[in-house]
Amino acid sequence: MGITQKLNLNHLPSKLGPYWILLTFFGLSLTTLTLARFGLCVWQGERVFSSHAWLNIFVGGLRVDIATLSYILMPALLLIIVASALSKQYMTRNIIKYYLLLMTALLVFFEVITPTFINEYDLRPNRLFIEYLIYPKEVSKMIFSGYKTEIVCSLLLLVLAIKAAAIIFASQWQNRAQLSTLKHTVVVILLLCLTTLGARNSIGHRPLNPAMVAFSTDHLLNDLSLNSLYSVAFAIKQLSNEQSSQDFYGTMAEEQLLTEVRKSMQNQQADFNNSNAPTKTFHQAAYQGKPKNLVIILQESLGARYVGTLGGLPLTPNIDKLYQQGWGFDNLYATGTRSVRGIEAVITGFTPTPSRAVVKLDKSQRDFFTIADFLAKQNYHTQFIYGGESHFDNMQSFFLGNGFEQIVDSDDFANIDFNGSWGASDEDLYTQADIELTKLQQQGKPFFSLVFSSSNHSPYEFPDNKISLYDNDKQTRNNAAKYADYALGTFIEKAKKSTYWEDTVFIVIADHDSRVSGASLVPIDHFRIPAVIFGKGIAAKRDHQLASQLDIPATLLSLIGASGEHPMIGRDLSQAIANNEQRAMMQYDKNFAYITKHHPQGNKVVILQPHKPATSYLYSESKLVPISNDQQLVKQALAHANFGNLAYQKGWYH
Repeated sequence: MGITQKLNLNHLPSKLGPYWILLTFFGLSLTTLTLARFGLCVWQGERVFSSHAWLNIFVGGLRVDIATLSYILMPALLLIIVASALSKQYMTRNIIKYYLLLMTALLVFFEVITPTFINEYDLRPNRLFIEYLIYPKEVSKMIFSGYKTEIVCSLLLLVLAIKAAAIIFASQWQNRAQLSTLKHTVVVILLLCLTTLGARNSIGHRPLNPAMVAFSTDHLLNDLSLNSLYSVAFAIKQLSNEQSSQDFYGTMAEEQLLTEVRKSMQNQQADFNNSNAPTKTFHQAAYQGKPKNLVIILQESLGARYVGTLGGLPLTPNIDKLYQQGWGFDNLYATGTRSVRGIEAVITGFTPTPSRAVVKLDKSQRDFFTIADFLAKQNYHTQFIYGGESHFDNMQSFFLGNGFEQIVDSDDFANIDFNGSWGASDEDLYTQADIELTKLQQQGKPFFSLVFSSSNHSPYEFPDNKISLYDNDKQTRNNAAKYADYALGTFIEKAKKSTYWEDTVFIVIADHDSRVSGASLVPIDHFRIPAVIFGKGIAAKRDHQLASQLDIPATLLSLIGASGEHPMIGRDLSQAIANNEQRAMMQYDKNFAYITKHHPQGNKVVILQPHKPATSYLYSESKLVPISNDQQLVKQALAHANFGNLAYQKGWYH
């Protein structure tokens, strides 16, 4: 009873001395994080209430918050223990004070930016936040142009929180613990045990991780159980490890994996005799004439919901017209939610993984397969045209190391009439593209050009008086999408009158949808994107088959007459594919979805989540309805989910 009697509430601060400030920080921070979570839940009340998720969110959130604060307190606790042992407590006051203020600032900062991040990505700040920090110039322009109100409010809350914390910490500081040696020792051991247990927050062999508090098929509800500092810290840990998909989803023997992947490839009788590239085989092009030029127009953030002909908003009359004139895909899905993921799929045919896209990974910066390298070896001139700065998202390094001979970015443009946060407008981009393609046509050798737009990107800046606005406010996503389509139309009209039109296959395809969101483990509707192939000799047709971005590069090589060996596992969509063999795959944060055609009820979907068993669904009318697992389909999903990481680590794509 001794300690219990003596340590009453009135005497706790003086008895515990400098340890008291740690308890004060813990109590204030836990209250702040809980209130922040409560506010987010009220804001997202429709999703939270409809799923009765309050208890799960707050119980899981309490665990995550305790773990976060325990990790934060460990260094401060150890410093106080050492200082007490050396009788130098007075030396720790400023160190502890500024350390706790810094941690308070970080906790508050990440919470106040969370609503903006959720509004954009339907997730708490995560690895996307970290990756954007690599490009402060571009991102700062975007933020200061499109989020002024959010910046002011965030800074105000941050200053007020730091000021309040500084006052409280100063008032609660106690220089020395008024405890006997025995009691002091007991308190130290107790605090060490509590912070260690709190940080680990599990008695299993694994410490707490996001999977342990995940409970819903709605990814945002799972994220609400976290706090944003923890979410970012966990993402940093993952980035440093570049964790393998097999660590996430479960292992599969290499031979079995390759068997499943090869079975899904088009030419099942192909010879796979290169152990260093086990998916590499010869692919015969459907077109047998003089090699054609290839132009890929990659449209920023253009999901099917913005394309009228695909049932979306009436924002894209020029793409709608292309769907009438060319080969348009109605049921094509992106592999991810970032531009680098779209580039990865369309340029390399590489499967998505929970790691970063290969555009940004170290081992893929040289001699990694791309269709640019493939075509360069067939005497094509290869080129990338971009209205911004090509170093963004590591594109320049990746492209120059993997087959692109020439990069044309904003510094090389002959003229820029409108320059926004992300660089030249799409009209300026297409004007330069026409100049570049005309030059290449005059050289008398085939060429491949990747043209990447950027106007349809926050903060949605584009020239005045170009379009009739869809929304009253000019700088909106809908208006930017409409302008991007307008600019594309100006290019197509020029291209049809050009010298290169007769010899070129074009495709307009989105890199991904914008603001992928929804109360689902994988919001599949938001992965559906437009893609239409057009040009001289391309017959007009609407293609309803289930397809993936991964299938586009193999299809394009076939259409321009580029036969040869390559490791891509995507299908040539110019050849017939049976209904039961059609498939698509996509990566949404840490979740992987594998979709197969399954009429008449709907498509079957296998979803893999980190450290959880596979789950299966019937996807019909934009809803995922749980069904029992088809073990063969689960095997196919696991093989394709693991293929990318294994191929990257083992150099199968070099």
